[in-house]
Amino acid sequence: MLEALGLSATGAVVYRAMLDHPGHGVDEIAAQCALSPTQVHDHLDELAGLMLVRASADHPGRMRAIDPEVGLADMLARQEAELAARQARLAASRAAVTRMVADRAEHRATHGEHLLGMDAIHARLEQMGHSTTSEVLSSQPGNQRPEDLTASRPADAKVLARGVTMRTLYQDSTRHQPHVTTYAHWLLSQGSEVRTAPAIPQRMVIVDRAQALVPIDPADNRKGALHVTEPGILHALLDLFEQAWNTAVPLGAAQPDDPATGLTPTERELLRLLGTGLTDDAAGQRLGISSRTVGRHMASIMERLGAASRFEAGIKAAHKGWL
Repeated sequence: MLEALGLSATGAVVYRAMLDHPGHGVDEIAAQCALSPTQVHDHLDELAGLMLVRASADHPGRMRAIDPEVGLADMLARQEAELAARQARLAASRAAVTRMVADRAEHRATHGEHLLGMDAIHARLEQMGHSTTSEVLSSQPGNQRPEDLTASRPADAKVLARGVTMRTLYQDSTRHQPHVTTYAHWLLSQGSEVRTAPAIPQRMVIVDRAQALVPIDPADNRKGALHVTEPGILHALLDLFEQAWNTAVPLGAAQPDDPATGLTPTERELLRLLGTGLTDDAAGQRLGISSRTVGRHMASIMERLGAASRFEAGIKAAHKGWL
């Protein structure tokens, strides 16, 4: 029990021997405790440091043990004083953290919720993940960088371990990216849900339906993000997410072609995008595929339509009700 006060187990044995045999010298204590005289001297230094022994007035050169009622009581008093000091420092630290959090909240309220740069975005995502209690919804269009997914796993694991529901939307194109499918299957193994669609809403993260993070510039997510808490904007973002989620396909499920047209979901969305006047590059960016892949899809569609040009393909697709 005395170890809790900072006294070693062997030091306690030496202390008890000195209390039981106040007239014994170092050699006698060593023999009684099965220690060497050098070891006894080391423990006498330990006991002296704890003020449990003092120099003997009757036997010069020897030490005498202080009565436990005095010595141990003094040790307890010192421990209690140190504990009180640590508690005071902890309380001061907690108050400082509380003030810092309040100052940051006031700063955000004063300076707006624009987060500039990836460090600011990552810091806010960490904060949102730490505070979430029920649900995280996210839409992740475009290609996903392996290093970003690797960095996200520890935070996602902590959130999922608390029983938080997580639903994630990726684009169909990511089904051909091994690092994304590996991460998505890990999410599924942790109890979250993952779906894909040819085109999904802009990048967003919605936490507990009470706050969201969206890019300032959807064309360049690294420029910064906007932290949203206004109910009206959140409601619109939630509607957008749910509409996309309801038409997306669970990861691992087959993506059947349209029985009426034979078009894949990606081909149908590509026709719709090109029909609005987007270029191959722009349509490819929306679908998360390259312009070369867009060209291959269009060549396949033109062959099925028996069209010699894209213009002719557009007319025939419209007549067939594909657009």
